Amino acid sequence: MSIHDFPAYRGVLEYVCLQCQARYPQDELLYTCPDCGGVFLLEDSRQESLKELSGAQWRERFDARAAVKRRALRGIFRFYELIAPVLDEQDIVYLGEGQTPIIPSSPALNTAVGHTVAMKNDGQNPSASFKDRGMACAFSYLQSMARANDWDQLLTICASTGDTSAAAALYAAYVGAPLTSVVLLPAGKVTEQQLAQPLGSGAVVLEVPGVFDDCMRVVEYLADNYRVALLNSKNPWRILGQESYAYEVAQWYDWNLSDKALFVPIGNAGNITAIMSGLLKMHDLGIITALPQLFGVQTAHADPVFQYYRQPPESRSYSPVEVKPSVAQAAMIGNPVSFPRVRTLAERYEQVAGDGSFQVVQVQEQAIMESMLLANRHGHIACTQGGECLAGLLRAKEEGRIDHKTTAVLDATAHSLKFIGFQDRYFQNTFAPEYGITPQAQWQNRPETVIDPEVKNRLAADAFAREAAQAVVERLGLEGKED
Repeated sequence: MSIHDFPAYRGVLEYVCLQCQARYPQDELLYTCPDCGGVFLLEDSRQESLKELSGAQWRERFDARAAVKRRALRGIFRFYELIAPVLDEQDIVYLGEGQTPIIPSSPALNTAVGHTVAMKNDGQNPSASFKDRGMACAFSYLQSMARANDWDQLLTICASTGDTSAAAALYAAYVGAPLTSVVLLPAGKVTEQQLAQPLGSGAVVLEVPGVFDDCMRVVEYLADNYRVALLNSKNPWRILGQESYAYEVAQWYDWNLSDKALFVPIGNAGNITAIMSGLLKMHDLGIITALPQLFGVQTAHADPVFQYYRQPPESRSYSPVEVKPSVAQAAMIGNPVSFPRVRTLAERYEQVAGDGSFQVVQVQEQAIMESMLLANRHGHIACTQGGECLAGLLRAKEEGRIDHKTTAVLDATAHSLKFIGFQDRYFQNTFAPEYGITPQAQWQNRPETVIDPEVKNRLAADAFAREAAQAVVERLGLEGKED
């Protein structure tokens, strides 16, 4: 078979409940276990047969596919056999998601941080966030289900802090009938840029008083009682698509992650779940031989997973928390729906990679904001979640949790322009008290007026240009060119 051919392998995916271990076939829209209400992971019951190829052969295959232009093998589906090997080629949706770059930090940033840093810019996905990885897989599955069942209408629905709604609305708009998109947002809790995205894609946007967790309860009720497609990370097909982040990081570093530490914001815990799952899958198949250290990062304003893991292992007890406003808006989740997946996969991860291979660090809002500014002032395009990861690295270093010889790969989950309003609030010192952020002088940067605007009304264009230029010269201390 040519590397350009669509794969012949077909898996058998099953929903596996993490609470009662019940299993269900893939040909149903399921999000929670009908028996006990637990959350699912999707497992390929034929995965052992993938070991007929060696790890080296899989590496060679995936590397060769990086140059393939066949649409259904682009982006996340370059790793088709590991993600959703039940989909037919005609159902795969590809909008350019995945294959986002890892940018090594400048020497100056490495010096400022005291560590070797790189940032994976997932804001370069189509809707400008990592959520597109999961949506590509979820919408490919929904398209296959709609075709197989001859559905004439299927409503897709999600709760969101912004990025999920943008991605869901974009992919629904691309696929079109019979899929339509509805998103629920917490009123007043998303940025203008994030609100504009689903509206621009034609989704029905409904606002609910409260926070994300309130919106989530509404869509969970709808998914349990009506035929709608839930697109939050409770959807296990999204988790499969987001595993591609792990595959891309491994491929970028030539399949050697032994000296790497990955920092991932937790939020609703879907992404860190997917990354752990993908890393474990590659290790099981011999594609990678060592697992990296993995850090989940949470703001102190929404930290239920941190609070769980700070307890002694023998007496840990999970409890949701009440959230406070956070500049890392995707983090404002007090009861992550994917927490049971985190707990299960973290246990497996540490069984393979050893104690301390999975950790959770807590950071303050001030540190998140100033870490974002630190990254961006050294040439990155980090969102507040990227700032959260850099703050997590600094915290891990302070607490002696990370080896100084590792390269820290930070997850910048969205484009910085989505969160530019927070930067402006910092510069203008207009954060509400509940954020707990006090702007510091070294980070201030505001536009300066170099010449009185009234001067323009008094002078001809050439004369004004000369006076304005002279004002710039004086402000910058410029010297004239030598003859």
